[in-house]
Amino acid sequence: MLTHAQIWTALDRLASRSGLSASGLAKRAGLDPTTFNRSKRITPDGRARWPSTESIAKALAATGTNVDTFVELITDKSHRPSHAVPVIGFAEAGAGGFFDDAGFPSGTGWDEIPFPAVNDEHAYALEISGDSMLPLYRDGDIIIVSPSSPIRRGDRVVVKTKEGEVMAKELKRRTAKTIELKSLNVEHGERVFAVPDVLWISRIVWASQ
Repeated sequence: MLTHAQIWTALDRLASRSGLSASGLAKRAGLDPTTFNRSKRITPDGRARWPSTESIAKALAATGTNVDTFVELITDKSHRPSHAVPVIGFAEAGAGGFFDDAGFPSGTGWDEIPFPAVNDEHAYALEISGDSMLPLYRDGDIIIVSPSSPIRRGDRVVVKTKEGEVMAKELKRRTAKTIELKSLNVEHGERVFAVPDVLWISRIVWASQ
């Protein structure tokens, strides 16, 4: 007998193996982005809400996955263990309330994505939207950010400024006074900030490609 948890776990695994969040999988399948979100899996009165056959079929078609493989995702006991990593859209990250002063995820509004082998308990995921980071990151890609990882010159990083701007860049140079950032898209210029104007800077440790 199939359970509610097994079906949703299989959808999470399907999203993860495709380098997507639950909302990213829904968007790729042509569904409302919230279709597979955890908040939609239980009704307001506490009853289990099942995904529709149509939504599962569209998710399989969008990822090129056959039914047999989906059944394996339901029953696979050897699937690599993972833990839930909080995820929001990159465009939302600049809004207030999503990060504390150290750059750790906080507050409500985060979804979750299963992801294996993340050693930083404060790690989180951002889902790229739009084409501003091409060719490196495409619309729908997921990046994993580790606030606790050491940062070196040449690392790809996420930076939040005092003005509330959140951006993904390459760390070109950091001195006692300034932080120089190289854009991932050659059409955008480099940015230079005084150290006091940067609230936090965190390393990107993984990206779906």
